[in-house]
Amino acid sequence: MEGLRKALLVGALLGAGAGVGSALFVLVTPGEQQKQAMLKEMPGQDPRRRDEAARTKELVLATLQEAAATQENVAWRKNWMVGGGGRPGRESGPGTPRPGLP
Repeated sequence: MEGLRKALLVGALLGAGAGVGSALFVLVTPGEQQKQAMLKEMPGQDPRRRDEAARTKELVLATLQEAAATQENVAWRKNWMVGGGGRPGRESGPGTPRPGLP
């Protein structure tokens, strides 16, 4: 009998907690007009920023494609916008160790 009473009490407390949580969620969730206003203010909606992000993705993809096609270690480049120009005086193939590393 005592175990049944504890189980019912625990169930009631958990149900009350879930009810309070659900009620708070409903109160805090923004309405449809507020959602639309928030979407308009998001940075991804600005056409200039979208174009800049697309250009950056194109540059990254071009660099990755070039790195896959060459033996040069493109991570050593000082200017990633220009092809070639790895570390001066070193051949930077995959088997070439870097200074300070075994």
